[in-house]
Amino acid sequence: YLTPLPDVVLQAGDKLVVHDKPESLREYKQVLGGKLYSGDQPVDEDHPLKAEDQQSAEVVISPGSRLEGARLGDARLDTTYNLIVLAIHRAGVEFVSDLQDVVLQAGDVLLVQGSQEDLAQVRNRGELLVLDGSSELPHTKKAPIALGIMAGIVVTAAFGVMPIAVASMAGFVLLLATQCISWRHVGTALNAQIILLIVASLALGKALMRTGGADYLAEVLLFATSGMTPIYVVGAMMLFMALLTNVVSNNAAAVIGTPIAISVAQHLALPYEPFILAVLFGANLSFATPMAYQTNLLVMNAGGYRFNDFVRVGVPLIVMMLIILTVVLVRLYDL
Repeated sequence: YLTPLPDVVLQAGDKLVVHDKPESLREYKQVLGGKLYSGDQPVDEDHPLKAEDQQSAEVVISPGSRLEGARLGDARLDTTYNLIVLAIHRAGVEFVSDLQDVVLQAGDVLLVQGSQEDLAQVRNRGELLVLDGSSELPHTKKAPIALGIMAGIVVTAAFGVMPIAVASMAGFVLLLATQCISWRHVGTALNAQIILLIVASLALGKALMRTGGADYLAEVLLFATSGMTPIYVVGAMMLFMALLTNVVSNNAAAVIGTPIAISVAQHLALPYEPFILAVLFGANLSFATPMAYQTNLLVMNAGGYRFNDFVRVGVPLIVMMLIILTVVLVRLYDL
């Protein structure tokens, strides 16, 4: 066999090894005037086309994937993963034109066809999320080492042996040294958008502290809750964070809310902990909108949900969690 380079000249009697949908293969046969073979057997009524070891699966474009924002034709799933894209599902969008021109977005669900081995390789590479329901938990000899390193990071940071930043970096170096992870895994795990978002949020939080913006927002919150007991102030702080985290990311909400919480505690001459924990809990109440968290977006497209579905289920859940967590914090810190 020859590599199918653009300058290869076809001759009579040449055999082309191709893979596609049955109807496309029949069209190729008519256009090229050739004969279809399945292995060494000519395709006819007695020997129809068969897809041996082929199965269909749904694959999701995860946020931060290298395929996000790329044309399907440029993604080269056929040559990179040996997968054929049969259809694309995106909430509220119906694709009727050539799929190769579709620009992929995070949350898009691709119906693909490939061998079980090829789908397993896609799943193991971690660049795409396979929804075939047949994935198994990974079992490797390095798992105990990785768990031991993770436990060491938590213990050393919790007991003040070393700062969390130093412990995390040391653990990262150990994971590389023991080959629990490779540089390729590190590269695929890094998301430039998330890193820039965290850096910008940290800068915004510091700016709020230095310019007095945090004190101003704290005074607004205290004015809105003037005359109320601390339980209502803690609840208002958590509610503000819950509203914020459903518009921006939870990382940004936590960074913005922390200096405000500290300023509120200072004005009330109360301990910082319950207000900071209110920020922490409120920043994770990201249930009411699909853009509040990455997994929400994945579930929305994969399950065919609408924006209203998140609001209808998420708002009551946020209210319930807000009441419970507020009462727990107030009783725990005797406010």
